[in-house]
Amino acid sequence: MIEDVTKADQQPLISVIVPIYGIERYIGLCIESIINQTYKNLEIILVDDGSPDRCPEICDLYAQKDPRIKVVHKKNGGLVSARKSGLLVSHGEYVGYVDGDDWLGAGFYSSLYTAILSSNADMVCAGYCRELFNKCVRFTNYIPGGIYEGERLVELKKSMASYGEFYRPGITTYVWNKLFKRSILYNHQMAVDEKITIGEDAAVTYPTLMDCERVCVTDCSAYHYRQREDSMLKKCAPFSSEAENLRYLHEYLVKCAKELDPSASYNLRKQFDDFVLGNCIMRSGGRLPNNSDIVYSTFDRDYNGKRVILYNAGTFGQQLKNRIEESGYCTVVGWVDDDYWEYRRCCINVDSVESLASIDFDYVLIATVDNEIAERETERLLDCGIPAQKILTVKCPEGIRGQLLLRYLYKKQKKGRKWE
Repeated sequence: MIEDVTKADQQPLISVIVPIYGIERYIGLCIESIINQTYKNLEIILVDDGSPDRCPEICDLYAQKDPRIKVVHKKNGGLVSARKSGLLVSHGEYVGYVDGDDWLGAGFYSSLYTAILSSNADMVCAGYCRELFNKCVRFTNYIPGGIYEGERLVELKKSMASYGEFYRPGITTYVWNKLFKRSILYNHQMAVDEKITIGEDAAVTYPTLMDCERVCVTDCSAYHYRQREDSMLKKCAPFSSEAENLRYLHEYLVKCAKELDPSASYNLRKQFDDFVLGNCIMRSGGRLPNNSDIVYSTFDRDYNGKRVILYNAGTFGQQLKNRIEESGYCTVVGWVDDDYWEYRRCCINVDSVESLASIDFDYVLIATVDNEIAERETERLLDCGIPAQKILTVKCPEGIRGQLLLRYLYKKQKKGRKWE
């Protein structure tokens, strides 16, 4: 045991920051999974962001049990504020984040530290597992695993936020499946505008990546992201309020692009525009707001007055259904998803893809902004006997993206920008 402690003391300190609000049901498993990491030299910082339940008491109880745990109690200020508070009191050479309703496999930080040590990297980007009910799905970054420096790192930075065809990120936005050098992360985390409530992770991850000289991408997926039932039910606020939050994010990322990529060598502004536009499309249901004087749908054919089936019940699918019902633009006669039973358990009325055979419809709308997923789901529909002309997917040509983004976020033409 003494040898193990000595070995742990010789390892660099990793600060693990856990923002906590209203998750008393889950926080115990989260903390236990961090305590039981095989990497022992941890500083565990639990940030109680004014939680109204028993989370503050649970955090204090755990602090009595393990000397590595620090608790920060603060007034509620949101996720960005909580992460800043944790970082301010941290002392680790490296920093990791964990969301308080998630948990870690025992070897998560050992794996990430080994990757950083063997590559001498400034940051390691891992995969993750999505946990819903009893189903676990593993995800990795689109950019392949490996060590990136020099020209390889330049290419990574050119596609980290927008990889391939519209739209998918090369490196996932999340901060919680990564390990950062504190010296590189600190200024970027502390600079994030606390008004940002959509894309908080992207506002940290991508600017920090830009300052790295060597990055390691790994397929480790020992981070377990809990997709809670309540999180499957997406808020459907008026798009005007969603647009305001996205505008905060966009303005911040534009500022970062100007500072970090002044010569546009990395296409950072374009990458960030694509990232925010993807969010606009998902949260608007793929149509410009009703008060716009330009009628435009991001789907490849118009479906006004038609009978449609929606394919996918995630954020995009739910927003699309709500926006259609608000506007009466067309009639939804069906809603399908490959994981339909999961959504049914959340009281969302979704059926299997095979049920399409018994429904009379004009079009199937595939609700995704990721072209690769859309192609895969198109093939699935074709195998079900759906004619190709009845399948609509998001088409967002590069030439029109800037115009769409302005319309979504600012509603009017900005000076010096013309509409076709």
